[in-house]
Amino acid sequence: MKLAVIVTAGGTSSRYGNTNKLLEKIDGKEVILHSIEAFLPFAPDEIIVSASESLEPVIKNLLQEHNLNFVKVVRGGLSRQASVFNALKACSNPDYVAIHDAARPLVTTKDIDACLNKAIDTKAAIVAVKAVDTVKKADENGKVTETPDRNFLWYVQTPQIFDYNLILDAHKKLEGLTFSDDAGMLESLGETVYVSEGSYSNIKITTKKDIYIAQSLYEELSN
Repeated sequence: MKLAVIVTAGGTSSRYGNTNKLLEKIDGKEVILHSIEAFLPFAPDEIIVSASESLEPVIKNLLQEHNLNFVKVVRGGLSRQASVFNALKACSNPDYVAIHDAARPLVTTKDIDACLNKAIDTKAAIVAVKAVDTVKKADENGKVTETPDRNFLWYVQTPQIFDYNLILDAHKKLEGLTFSDDAGMLESLGETVYVSEGSYSNIKITTKKDIYIAQSLYEELSN
């Protein structure tokens, strides 16, 4: 089985501040390097980073410094969806592809493995955790219109792992449209996507406070 890994690093970190969150360090190592190295135990046939223009040279230098020259870097697009599509087109026809946010540096080997096995069985699997808060649906005026049963609600994370041709075909058909994640593209085409239960520690770095939380979680996971 050929596995490709796509690490999305095309965002601007606009909510983070003046520095790029992917270059912040956890235990002395950049966030993006943690996210890439999380997949090394699976010996993927290729790892592709889809990076913004400003971040591209910095990432290439980091990869060289850490003996990760085999990782390919491609230019991201104007949206996350376009960035993933660029990386998908750069893949060497793998059987499965794992798509992971560079800003999720704490994903565990256990959760990747579970999601990969689920994807092999079903063709489309996503890491997610059960909702712990009550979720309300409201209209444009803030009026609550529905309280969904949280027993059926999940907070979606990454990686999202798919049959390569299945997700590539979805990106071709839906190019230029807007979806919040890759799984949503398949869902819109009537394809079935399955949840692989993950860990609450697999946080996404969004604000500066998240770096301190991630450092604490990293130390806890390392013990």
